[in-house]
Amino acid sequence: MADYTAIKYNVPYSDGSAGGLRLITTTTASSDSTISFTSGIDSTYKEYIFIFNNIHPATDNVDFTFQVDTGTNTSYNQTMTTTVFRALHDEADTAASMSYDSGRDQAQGTAFQILAHEIGNGNDENMSGSLHLFEPSSATYVKHFMATLSLYAASNMSENKYVAGYVNTTTALTRVQFKMSSGNIDAGTIQLFGVL
Repeated sequence: MADYTAIKYNVPYSDGSAGGLRLITTTTASSDSTISFTSGIDSTYKEYIFIFNNIHPATDNVDFTFQVDTGTNTSYNQTMTTTVFRALHDEADTAASMSYDSGRDQAQGTAFQILAHEIGNGNDENMSGSLHLFEPSSATYVKHFMATLSLYAASNMSENKYVAGYVNTTTALTRVQFKMSSGNIDAGTIQLFGVL
């Protein structure tokens, strides 16, 4: 069983001799239109985790999204069925709710899946969280994923977003791409881990 208490920013997690997380790679954003992981996702691990640290958009009020692909393909248009819900509370204490977010899910869609919605680009605004991808190399089953994110929304809200679903293919997934719905990923890090 993986020891998720080991998750800390940019420190060694495991020497590989016992359960834990193995850091595969760290990517630091610097005004990037996309961040793509095109290696390191294979049959070595049954679960992969992407950790997002202080992802800051260049453009205000944008969505942080992801898609996947197979082999050496770079279309990033795999079919997904997803579910999304969120909890939110604003700084003025005038709005608070927990609800299904029907405008952000997909039913056999091929678009980039929204993970975090309406992120602000103020100097102190950002998004952090994680995305788990389960057994992407399976040649038998669809590929499940789930994400939990916390963000400072452009409307001065704290928002906790929960996203889950499956990529409807039995072909092995080999690559993952992240991007904003508009503009660049100005700053932040994305770390890819394998679960031992």
